[in-house]
Amino acid sequence: MAYFINDDCINCGACAAECPVSCISAGDTKYIIDASACIDCGTCNSVCPVDSPNPA
Repeated sequence: MAYFINDDCINCGACAAECPVSCISAGDTKYIIDASACIDCGTCNSVCPVDSPNPA
């Protein structure tokens, strides 16, 4: 099950910098996770200051 980034995202980029498969990219107002590439490791959630990435 892939992670998704909710609207609490503050666009800090911490999640993208730590993603081991580089499936997170900057969007217009928040970061976006490519669900087809996400390996469900949870690293993004563990580094996010606002707990924005969550399991789908």
